[in-house]
Amino acid sequence: MFSLFKKKKIVSHIKLSGVIGNVGKFKQGIDFAGQEEIILKAFSLKKAQCVAITINSPGGSPVQSHLIYNLIRQQAKKNKKKVIVFAEDVAASGGYLIACSGDEIYSNSSSIIGSIGVIYSSFGFTDLIKKIGVQRRIYTAGKNKSTLDPFLDEKKEDIERLKSIQLDLHKDFIDVVEKSRGLKLKKNDVELFSGEFWSGSKAKELGLIDEIGDANQILKEKFGEDVVIKKFEKSKSWLSKKLSSSNDNIDQLVNLLDEKSIWQRYGL
Repeated sequence: MFSLFKKKKIVSHIKLSGVIGNVGKFKQGIDFAGQEEIILKAFSLKKAQCVAITINSPGGSPVQSHLIYNLIRQQAKKNKKKVIVFAEDVAASGGYLIACSGDEIYSNSSSIIGSIGVIYSSFGFTDLIKKIGVQRRIYTAGKNKSTLDPFLDEKKEDIERLKSIQLDLHKDFIDVVEKSRGLKLKKNDVELFSGEFWSGSKAKELGLIDEIGDANQILKEKFGEDVVIKKFEKSKSWLSKKLSSSNDNIDQLVNLLDEKSIWQRYGL
């Protein structure tokens, strides 16, 4: 006997939005600890046809990016589920690394994609403290403990040491991209791993993404107009809501400026 009712297909959907890492006093960024349970739940939904991940991130911590990427790939293999990633405004740096966990990657034509590189930024205050008559006193056990102290003059060996670490991190990033995108990458006329970023349209030409499209559109095309999209999101605790709405204005301003500076690298 045939069923009169066609079963609707189900897709798990995770949304990752923000700077990657424990940003600010209330840890509002994307980090492994905050997303692990959500990712596990999304993949454990047995009836789900696939797991969709929407990402909107300018990057951040390389370690947290790798941890989240690895967890997604491990769960995809364990649960035998395809992963489809959708980039919104930005999937850059660590945001793009996480996007590489997808078997397919989609974005808007105007999304910012790429920035496959490593950055470290700081300030130098040596002239300022001399001008205002401040003397820097620092005591260490271990000659390199004060490496790149902003109140001391830069040393050539410190910069070389930092560059060496950055090259290691950059290689790890490149390995992930090449493993994920493989022969889809077009390396002929553009240096993909220079830290440059591109529009979604250009990223498609370069093989960094597969197609242009948003989550609702693509998921309906793949699984039908009546597809059920089951959302898995991190909920704010009552305490964090109360704290984040408190009058701690200085902390909130510093947190905002921290996050804003990372987003503004991509004009947002």
